[in-house]
Amino acid sequence: MFLAQANKQENHFFKYVIGFIIVIAAMFLGYLPFGMAIAIKSMTTGKPAPVTEVEMMRYLDLNLGLFLLLLSFAVALLALFLVVKGIHKQHFKEIITSRPKIDWNRFFFAFLIWFVFSAGTIVLMYFIEPENYVLQFRLQPFLLLAAIAIVMIPVQTSLEELLFRGYLMQGFGLLARNRWVPLVITSVGFGVLHLANPEVDKMGYIIAFYYIGTGLFLGIVTLMDEGTELPLGFHAANNVTAALLITSDWSAFQTHSIFKDISEPSAGWDIFIPLFVIYPLLLLIFGRKYKWHSWKEKLTGKIKPITIPDTNQSYTGYEQS
Repeated sequence: MFLAQANKQENHFFKYVIGFIIVIAAMFLGYLPFGMAIAIKSMTTGKPAPVTEVEMMRYLDLNLGLFLLLLSFAVALLALFLVVKGIHKQHFKEIITSRPKIDWNRFFFAFLIWFVFSAGTIVLMYFIEPENYVLQFRLQPFLLLAAIAIVMIPVQTSLEELLFRGYLMQGFGLLARNRWVPLVITSVGFGVLHLANPEVDKMGYIIAFYYIGTGLFLGIVTLMDEGTELPLGFHAANNVTAALLITSDWSAFQTHSIFKDISEPSAGWDIFIPLFVIYPLLLLIFGRKYKWHSWKEKLTGKIKPITIPDTNQSYTGYEQS
């Protein structure tokens, strides 16, 4: 019933277009402190301001740069909250889950399983190919990094998940009256958005398959589980691990992480391993744990009108046929 929660009588697809524009505008507004910090340092030091985002983060203190960068996502998340409440007249929980309340156990299960896997993989690669990594751990900056990462990175990943797997997926479900169209559109949109990441310059556009495939995986999880708690946990674990454990001169996060990858980046057939091996295994684990069923209907089913009770009003929603 997750997609059905958007189908109130006063809800229309054009509101999602307006809401999306507002959220993106809010993100740019939240980016202003980061830009102002760059400009102030440039004026006070006389050094020219850098152009790329990676160079900007190095231009500032790394922890300050990370915090200011993530601040834009906090502003955008607040804007999304106001859009859902003000424009769509929905409870914000309705773009998070179809359950009576948010299932935090699901969030922490996905977070734990992916954090352990990601951290274990990084440590294993360090011992297998030590020549590709530098141990750069420094306690004081790392502790500050940990505080920023634990608080702010889940804000960043929550904005991305709730915008794509919650808000936009419900919006395109309202428009298409089926489940596969919002799944495909939001997955491609998620992948295209991440093509702005600095990794693309180093690895090439082949990495788009990884971004779109990850969006597809998270979309499938959302539709099968009727909520975003598992994607929220997975995405938070992925980015927190990246920020705390490993950085490089070409990665989106420039941090005081434990390790630094100094190898020459490349992307080949290895990017398909998560898509065709790891993600299907995770789907199997999640599916068995949470007793998923009716895969075809939940992923491709059409939508038909039903009546869904609400605490404040009754409205017409939709379910898969």
